[in-house]
Amino acid sequence: MFEQFKKLLVDELQVDPEKITMEAELANDLGINSIELAELVMHCEEDFDISIQDDDIHDFVTVGDIVKYLEGLAK
Repeated sequence: MFEQFKKLLVDELQVDPEKITMEAELANDLGINSIELAELVMHCEEDFDISIQDDDIHDFVTVGDIVKYLEGLAK
């Protein structure tokens, strides 16, 4: 799941792949703003065929937070 999400970050938001780790903070380390986060959520919903609740988005601080969330929905 991490590699799929990493590819999404690189392809859709042009994030430097070298900076993407499970511990990387979306805003502080990767420079993702709230609008880009909303776009990212939409891409995740499309690519992984899932639905992400708006309230859950506020819990996404690191790449790992999103990967764990996606893994939880994939079960």
